[in-house]
Amino acid sequence: MPSATEPYNHEASILIVGAGTWGCSTALHLARRGYKSITVLDKYEVPSPISAGNDVNKIVEQGSFQSTDSDQEDVAPMLLDLATKGWMTDPIFTPFYHDTGYIICAHTPDGLEQLTTREKIDEKSTDFEWLDSPAAFQATMPKGVLTGGFPGWKGGFKRKGAGWVFARGALVAAYREAKKLGVKFITGPDGDVTQLLEENDSIVGAETSSGAKYHANTTILSAGANAPQLLDMKDQLRPTSWTLAHVKMSDSERKLYKNLPVLFNIENGFFMEPDEENGELKICDEHPGYTNFLSGTKTSVPFAKHQIPIGAENRVRSFLKDTMPQLANRPFSFARICWCADTPDRNFLICRHPEKKNLVLAVGGSGHGFMHITSVGGYVADEMEGVLDARLKKAFRWRPETAVRRKWDDVQSRRGGDNVVMDFEDVGEDGWTNIPSR
Repeated sequence: MPSATEPYNHEASILIVGAGTWGCSTALHLARRGYKSITVLDKYEVPSPISAGNDVNKIVEQGSFQSTDSDQEDVAPMLLDLATKGWMTDPIFTPFYHDTGYIICAHTPDGLEQLTTREKIDEKSTDFEWLDSPAAFQATMPKGVLTGGFPGWKGGFKRKGAGWVFARGALVAAYREAKKLGVKFITGPDGDVTQLLEENDSIVGAETSSGAKYHANTTILSAGANAPQLLDMKDQLRPTSWTLAHVKMSDSERKLYKNLPVLFNIENGFFMEPDEENGELKICDEHPGYTNFLSGTKTSVPFAKHQIPIGAENRVRSFLKDTMPQLANRPFSFARICWCADTPDRNFLICRHPEKKNLVLAVGGSGHGFMHITSVGGYVADEMEGVLDARLKKAFRWRPETAVRRKWDDVQSRRGGDNVVMDFEDVGEDGWTNIPSR
């Protein structure tokens, strides 16, 4: 690895395993820096059906990084500022950012305490208007949108400086720009990585299910929730899934629901305005997540499915009853599960592997990775080049000590439903929705 003052060889070959949010961001940032031999491998074409970034919208919220280390307190605003700068100024991403405002709230004593202690939002907040009655919540949107009773709900409303992004559009835009700059994407069996290739304690490339082998000077593992199947992560990653559903909106409803602020109850769920492509309103039920552990193992295995558990459907409809009861019984037009990978502290894992040379890790989105698509590839490139900011390097380091005797059902400060991590093995074949395919 070159030193911080030694220029990196832009002719060196780079192999990126995974073409999800972080893989595409990394490919784009490296290509922009002038690297000429970049290959990205993935089983699926962009956007992948299991990628959390393959979605109509994502929240651009107030913060994501949490640390109990006092000398790391400035990392959170640094990450937020760089991500926001990308959404506001990068021509690849600016078309997809919508500064509509952001409401964050809770409705139980424990949830409201978390809103105050973790999110730093209460009646005294200067950046947020305090909402503490059904009328106050209803007034944040046009008449006829929020008609629910909001039982016990309280929270804050930030009118500007937060909102949502068209996630799939941003992901595909990053992919297309990277491809335009010369990045080679290989999908299908030839891109379906089954193992990393190792020689003399060095990772020299990857092999795919077709038997194809790709060699590179540097390999970057950005396989998201699939990463533990390719590398021993020392229990630092837990593949975790979330659930979402869509309801079809009429033309008049689409006009009424245009340019709405995000409404996010940290114990119940969230929604944003209908998407432009299909005129559908997306609702996510909030919960600590689902795993898919193989029996008797510590391995949670991702899979794609365009249905959700009946329990998730019930939570979505409960959220609608509290907020928009006029939609609570409307049939779902679409639903799916999506995957991410949690680190024990929910901080990113972007570093060189301490034992396997020429391997850079770019994993651990921990449920808040997408909003950083504008900037995360720059962190990966900096780490590869040996110039990553010291504060970020400490925050993103390889840290198996945090996963010793890991509690695999830890909710990690997430709330919703029964406030427990669930497992798909307990859902059963008859425990899923049966929404007709589009």
